[in-house]
Amino acid sequence: MGVFSRVRDIINSNINSMLDRAEDPEKLIRLMIQEMEDTLVEVKASCAGAMATRKKIQRESEQMLTRAKQWGDRAQLAVDKGREDLAREALLEKRRYQRQAESVEQELVQCETLVEQYQDDILQLEDKLAMAQEKQRLLVQRHRHAQQKQRAQREIRRFDSTEAVMRFEQFENRIERMEADANLVNYGRQPRLEGEFALLEGDEDIERELQALKTAATRRLTDAPSA
Repeated sequence: MGVFSRVRDIINSNINSMLDRAEDPEKLIRLMIQEMEDTLVEVKASCAGAMATRKKIQRESEQMLTRAKQWGDRAQLAVDKGREDLAREALLEKRRYQRQAESVEQELVQCETLVEQYQDDILQLEDKLAMAQEKQRLLVQRHRHAQQKQRAQREIRRFDSTEAVMRFEQFENRIERMEADANLVNYGRQPRLEGEFALLEGDEDIERELQALKTAATRRLTDAPSA
């Protein structure tokens, strides 16, 4: 396929539509970018060659016009000297160089048209390449996001499975048993201690009340009148 055919195909291509139909969009976009880059290099090289040819043709045109002017000056000199025969020959040479200059001028116009076409193609290819590179960046991001989402969903399904739920329930039951065992360590000892301290506290109350009775009895004996 020629470079111009590839350029037209690339410029006219619908990247979105091609990627939507592709089985492997990432692979396709990589190939498209490689094709665009290769074509862009070729078009730039061709453009550089056409620009060099244009400069060469411009020099040839200037040379032809210069020679035509020189022969025109010679024809004038011959007329001034009364040599019409030489003037006639000089005018023939002038016409020949003018015709060559006209022919070269047509080549120059064609070459300039070709250079302009190359430059326009380069701009369009660069735009298309930039679009494809942006699509590639988005595709890579989407692909990575999809992979992460798949892994997350697999983990969710794994933890939602009956086996996982049973393992969590077993672990929870073990913790509950450990908590119950910890509560039973001091069970029975604490009520006994509380009971003993309660008895001690009760004895102190009795003793205080007994002491109060004894004190009251002593006062009565002391306060009673003697016979």
